[in-house]
Amino acid sequence: MGFLFGIIGVPLFYFTYSLPPLKDINSWKPPVITRIISDDGKVVGELYLQRRILVPNENIPRLLKQAFVAAEDADFYRHKGISLVGIARAMLKNVEAGRVVQGGSTITQQLVRSLILDRERTLSRKIKEMILAWRIEQQLTKDEILYLYLNQIYLGHGNYGIGAASDYYFGKSPDQLNLAEIALLAGLPRAPEIYSPYRNFELAKRRQLYVLNRMVEEGYISENEARIAYATPLKLREHDRELQEASAYYFDYVRQYLLNRYGEKAVYEKGLTVYISMDSRLQKAAFTSLREGILNISKRQGYKGPERVISEKEIKDFCKALEDENKRIEVGKVYLGVVLNVEKDKVWVSMGKEKGFLESKNLAWLKGGFKRGHVIRVKVKEKLEDAFKLELYQEPEVEGAIFAMELPTGYVRAMVGGYDFHRSQFNRALQAKRQPGSAFKPVVYAAALTKGFNPVSKVLDVPVVYPEDNWKPMNYQGRFYGPVTLRFALAQSLNCATVNLARELGIDYVIQFAKRLGINSPLNRDLSTVLGSSPVTLFELVRAFAVFATGGHLIQPVFVKKVVDREGEVLEENEPLPLEGKLREQGIEPQGRYNPQVLSEGVAYIMTNMLQSVVQEGTAQMAKSLGWPCAGKTGTTDDYTDAWFIGYVSHLIAGVWVGFDKPRSLGPGETGARAALPIWVNFMKEALSGLSPQDFPLPEGEVVFMRINPQTGLPASPEEEGIFEPFLQGAQVTPSSPDASGQLQE
Repeated sequence: MGFLFGIIGVPLFYFTYSLPPLKDINSWKPPVITRIISDDGKVVGELYLQRRILVPNENIPRLLKQAFVAAEDADFYRHKGISLVGIARAMLKNVEAGRVVQGGSTITQQLVRSLILDRERTLSRKIKEMILAWRIEQQLTKDEILYLYLNQIYLGHGNYGIGAASDYYFGKSPDQLNLAEIALLAGLPRAPEIYSPYRNFELAKRRQLYVLNRMVEEGYISENEARIAYATPLKLREHDRELQEASAYYFDYVRQYLLNRYGEKAVYEKGLTVYISMDSRLQKAAFTSLREGILNISKRQGYKGPERVISEKEIKDFCKALEDENKRIEVGKVYLGVVLNVEKDKVWVSMGKEKGFLESKNLAWLKGGFKRGHVIRVKVKEKLEDAFKLELYQEPEVEGAIFAMELPTGYVRAMVGGYDFHRSQFNRALQAKRQPGSAFKPVVYAAALTKGFNPVSKVLDVPVVYPEDNWKPMNYQGRFYGPVTLRFALAQSLNCATVNLARELGIDYVIQFAKRLGINSPLNRDLSTVLGSSPVTLFELVRAFAVFATGGHLIQPVFVKKVVDREGEVLEENEPLPLEGKLREQGIEPQGRYNPQVLSEGVAYIMTNMLQSVVQEGTAQMAKSLGWPCAGKTGTTDDYTDAWFIGYVSHLIAGVWVGFDKPRSLGPGETGARAALPIWVNFMKEALSGLSPQDFPLPEGEVVFMRINPQTGLPASPEEEGIFEPFLQGAQVTPSSPDASGQLQE
């Protein structure tokens, strides 16, 4: 007897001694996903080690439990962790089928395998698994074991547990699933990737039928219910990969913010819910507008030629290789192809199993034509009956960024930091410092308004030379206008007039004023700064222009609105900051955090009014197509290296930058109006769709309009032609005002 105990007991003691300890079920808190949710309720992205949405036991449907039991462990409620009957049944089924169709592990053993042990296939691990399964059955109820199992089991595509799986496959919570959906999920644990309906729908349906038949055999459902369930159409969730691609830069910024604030463990394991300011519709519009704009610039730069040229005898093998690479052709995607035949009006391209054609009329940007054997990239535009309609695609080297903020809340509605996040994670909206060119000029003109200038004040647009700096600023078209109004100088973006104005103000004042507007990048202490020679970020310029748009307030942007932990506790909440000026109007002394008023409401309004002239008769007239009152400024640097446009309507401001990462010319004529403004206009078309145009609000008691003679800058007599110009209350011009304002007389 002692000898027999030694044969059995010693190995048993060894395996038991080396097992990991079991924890109380109440202390089990597996890693769950952190979700990033847009302001309009769309899932922008997730952060996790294991994609899991923990489902409380009371929210797991009885039918779902029965489905998994029937499919994975029919004796679950009868055994003590190990089922000899189940092992025998599985062996018999496998022999009958001539292959492995069932496993002998119980649900409890599967739980042990995924929760405690590794997946090493050894005899010792199997023994440990069986012992631990037995021990778990002594400590936990069957319902507790099933709760752990259903929240832990791997169900394909990175999903752990029924919460994540039901969300991924059907966009539902487990308690919303019908029998057909339940049976499909219950069929996944045996081989999740093989039985995935996304990868092999027919195989998934066969597995679903197996589960339904098992449920009938176990008495959980009737044969009629099984037939109805099998015939029920499965509506799989369509994953918004377009939003994920469009929001990659925004998502990455939020990820970095969360990691810095809460730490890696909290972000990847603790299941935070993060609500952000992004509007998914505007984010997609920003992404699409930027990419289309960059591609158009790339086309204007010319086609750089095929990726390579293959010989006649290589074409057949190359097409065969393309069959493996391009297994599924989808509209809107880019594929590698090889030119097969060139006709007068079409170029035929093989993408492997599928063929398509380019229309010759759309290939005018090519320098030379195509020949058979040219390997090119094409974008699928449309699926026709017997072929795909294609367009030639060239990966652009040009980069760009767009940043859009709601006013006056500061909610960052859209942000795209580059053409493609996968090729470069550098966020050009926030990180890239580039010369703003003429987009900096509004800072100078706003500074002048605070010094007593007005829109009809005269400034000299004449050539000026600075021999000590070897610098001679010139106007874009080489033309000089002599005495001009500030409004005209800004609308036409006159360099010499701006330099003369800044010289009168003093460069130190201009630099300090720029800092008031939130431009914190170092600015060179010379007059070239007023023409945009000192690099700044797109974000800084957008925030500076937002001061004009919000009645003089320096707006604090809001990316993250709220963060909630897995227990529902609010960890942070960021409401729009109150406006200092509005608080004072209500007799409230500003305390704590608020958006400070750095410019008077009257000056901010007049600056906006002057920037409207840039759109109405200046360098940004393309924006008139929106049919909205809008203000903004183009920017172009020397040799067309950087192109900008910052513009806004009453409730939304957006800025666009375009250029190469390593500064070089975009090409002749690639000004802010040609390269950046169309991107802004296309974005704004979507942003303003369905809304009624709104004027910029006139601040009561601060601004008055006067009818002015545009030639003299003085009040117009009844018989004179006149225009209405805004002035600060108490600072209107009078008939005796010398030359409009008396400033800048030489």
